Amino acid sequence: MPTLCPVSLPAVCPHLVSSSPMSAGLNLAQLQAVHYTDGPCLVLAGAGSGKTRVITHKIAHMIDAGLPAKRIAAITFTNKAAAEMRERAKGLIGRAAKDVLICTFHALGVRMMREDGKVLGLKPQFSILDADDVTGILKDAGGSVDVATARQWQWAISAWKNQGLNAAQALAQAADDNERITATVMAHYEERLTAYQSVDFDDLISLPLKLLREHPEVRAKWQQALGHVLVDEYQDTNATQYEVLKYLVGERAHFTAVGDDDQSIYRFRGARPEIMLQIPKDFPQLKQVILKQNYRCTGEIVEKSQNVIRWNDARYEKQLFTENDKGKLIEIRTFENESEETTWLLKQIQKDLAEGCPHKEIAILFRTNHNCRMTVERLMEYNIPFTMRDVLPNLYEHWLAKNMVAYMRLAMGGRERKDFLAVMN
Repeated sequence: MPTLCPVSLPAVCPHLVSSSPMSAGLNLAQLQAVHYTDGPCLVLAGAGSGKTRVITHKIAHMIDAGLPAKRIAAITFTNKAAAEMRERAKGLIGRAAKDVLICTFHALGVRMMREDGKVLGLKPQFSILDADDVTGILKDAGGSVDVATARQWQWAISAWKNQGLNAAQALAQAADDNERITATVMAHYEERLTAYQSVDFDDLISLPLKLLREHPEVRAKWQQALGHVLVDEYQDTNATQYEVLKYLVGERAHFTAVGDDDQSIYRFRGARPEIMLQIPKDFPQLKQVILKQNYRCTGEIVEKSQNVIRWNDARYEKQLFTENDKGKLIEIRTFENESEETTWLLKQIQKDLAEGCPHKEIAILFRTNHNCRMTVERLMEYNIPFTMRDVLPNLYEHWLAKNMVAYMRLAMGGRERKDFLAVMN
């Protein structure tokens, strides 16, 4: 089991504590992470240990030390996380936050391709295809009318792209006839994307990597533009994103990776938490800091979660602690069926409400969105007010909205083939 070597922390760090008023409230490990800016830094941030606080304070510290805000990039995993970080940075450093590049890997990829995609034959006004657009083009490329087959091709091609493979490389390593057929479809799909001047979601990572790897002048431009790169939720990155990061930071390697291998849940989308284990090998000069104190959870939750996660293989060994109260014991219950489970759940919620617990302090988590239907129906039946998160699809991804947008784009002089087909069909 690999062990992360913690930075030695002196009993008192007056030079750290007093160097900036914005450092107030940071613990010693957080201060170490914030103030190290001379090279690569891996911050292993346990759950609830204040990782976003570290990132925003590090941005403030670097600006305070003289690095222009526009030369700092903070890369997050989701648009929601980027928006939250932008707000927190604004609250800490004010107007300077607007000049910091805070975005997702994919948003950064869009920016890079808009500026430099011409060297790959891509016009600045290229279009970005959504999942349904991709399915339609794959059906055309593979000569199939079966949506399920096209979806299977789509998932396989996405996985290959996340591994940094193109159609020729995928075909060369195909293990069976199905993979060879999919790789052939991928080649036809690539041809259509080029003809349509379009990219898909995965291209927003793979094409910037191609830019940086094959065009030294583009690589030099972006390395000069970005004086320090911070990456949040690093355990959710895939191999292609890691390669993009390495090219962006170059030999100087001024970057900060913040994450926790114990919190990686996106392997099905290509994330590889093992990449965190690879960083010390690729960057021997790496500074390593562990954030062990949990500020969010009760002692009971911290203790039980540690007992579960410590059995994982291929992880950094660490032991979180908290100064919070022990809290209520965790209950584990099993039920015969969904109806019995939902009945118990609703009675428990009614009991909590009767005892004075506010509605907003009760949360129900589901593994997937479709599992919530019975619970939603019973909440309505019991007249219990609730809100739902991340269930309704994006309005603009509804087929009606997409067709309306296609009409509008054509009416404004657009000439994209996918818009023409949407209208004609």
